[in-house]
Amino acid sequence: MGNRCCKKNNDLPSDRPLMIQGKKVEANFGPAPGIMNGVGHTGPGDSRYTPDPYRGQIRGAQAGADIIRTRNLTQHQSVTKKRIVIGLYNYDAREQSDISFCKGDRMEVLDDSEPDWWRVMNLRTKQQGLIPWNFVAEERSVESEDWFFDNISRKEADKLLLSDDNPRGTFLVTPSEHNPHGYSLSVKDWEEQRGYHVKHYKIKPLDNGGFYIATNQTFPSLPALVLAYTNEEVIEKTTKFKITRLIRPCRKQKPRMFNLSVESSQENYEIPFVDITINKRIGKGNFGQVHEAMYKKEIKVAVKELIKEDVKSMTDFKQEVEIMKHIHHDRLLALFGISTYGDKLFIITEFMENGALLNYLRRTDVEFKRLDLLKFCEQVASGMLYLEGMNCIHRDLAARNVLVDNLCSVKICDFRHTRSIQDDIYESKSQVCAIKWTAPEALEYRRYSHKSDVWSYGILMYEIFTLGKAVYTGIKNRDLVEQLKNGFRMSKPDLATNDIYDLMMRCWKWDSSLRPSFKEIVEIMKNKTWNGYLSNDTDVEADVDENDALLDEH
Repeated sequence: MGNRCCKKNNDLPSDRPLMIQGKKVEANFGPAPGIMNGVGHTGPGDSRYTPDPYRGQIRGAQAGADIIRTRNLTQHQSVTKKRIVIGLYNYDAREQSDISFCKGDRMEVLDDSEPDWWRVMNLRTKQQGLIPWNFVAEERSVESEDWFFDNISRKEADKLLLSDDNPRGTFLVTPSEHNPHGYSLSVKDWEEQRGYHVKHYKIKPLDNGGFYIATNQTFPSLPALVLAYTNEEVIEKTTKFKITRLIRPCRKQKPRMFNLSVESSQENYEIPFVDITINKRIGKGNFGQVHEAMYKKEIKVAVKELIKEDVKSMTDFKQEVEIMKHIHHDRLLALFGISTYGDKLFIITEFMENGALLNYLRRTDVEFKRLDLLKFCEQVASGMLYLEGMNCIHRDLAARNVLVDNLCSVKICDFRHTRSIQDDIYESKSQVCAIKWTAPEALEYRRYSHKSDVWSYGILMYEIFTLGKAVYTGIKNRDLVEQLKNGFRMSKPDLATNDIYDLMMRCWKWDSSLRPSFKEIVEIMKNKTWNGYLSNDTDVEADVDENDALLDEH
């Protein structure tokens, strides 16, 4: 079922000039009318774009964080009006029920009732079948543009752009981390003294729906602005600074997916062991060895090994698998399936290139800005909010149980002790917790709740803002509860600001009812990110003269 039509199309961005529906778009030179300052659009905007309902929420990044799950084939015709999507990548069908398509193909959505696989008709080939939802975007939406990257940080943008494959002038556009209606333009540049580096420019919105970088040049839409800065003549007319000419969009990585049969039910997670190629050992997990492996020789996965005769581990193993089957979120490690070989069982998950967050924080070859640390906290809180909504408590939240991918985004893992609860409190029959991460009511009475997870989250925040230092140093496990009861709390980490430390202290309230909810924590974290909370950080957009939109460079 090869995608023969796409053999000449390798998903590399074109070096041809960017066009908008085949029309040349002129810049509007003159003072910017109705400059927005963090408020909503008051004009109609560009009708070419539809609003993005997911803006500001954590959804799988197009840079490669999405997971394709097995879909249930029960049909529910939820699409009520004709809807066209555009292929963002080439896709080769692997089963009878899915179809191949090329990057740029237009497809009509026939059924989008399932979250991961949509039924479409390819308007070029006239074929009907299933496609992965995260390989397409709405026609005429900003997400359909080659240069638009959603949900990636400045650090991730730098890493992508500074790839040796990218020439000077390679660029991408991301949503602003501080203005919910603005964007950031990131461009690879070169200077003799500095070599290759990345420049970031603030794209600010206008009240009438337009955008600008320099106040003497405004544009009716975001693609019009991007197109204009591929033109040297337009760049020459900017004032006070010269924007690096845009040559080609940065290449997007295909979203991650696994090749379970789309015809199977969602409960079928069995993977034939013959489809797994075990490579190097990458660590030791709670059940046994952990290996890097390949699924069907094309998808990198992590494989955790278990000996069947280990009864206690087998119980935990089954518990973790059952939980992972029913929790699906971008900030939780995805289960691909389980497999057996001889007397061994294997749990197969997505592969996270940078390993455990605890070890990653301790690396001396990685430089962290405060915003990086805040992003880790925000992403973990988002995953915990999802678990809370699913009536699940994790019970073992810690930096060692958070993994980091190749773009430095994090996901919660290790669901051995996770439990689904019907009431607000779960009373455990056994003491299986990591003492220094566990809330006092759980230590004393084995009573777990979402608020005991919040306590653990506060400890995780401490680990993050100390770059992985040990917690409660000098205090023995048997003395910890008494110390906490007497009011002892860990001191403020050097990298934490006062308000971040205040949040930690709220998480460590003795009375669990006084601790914040994960919903509140997520809102706090997002508010700090959007509002430029770390304005004195060298990796954060700073307020500059409005004629000088160049952000800090690295």
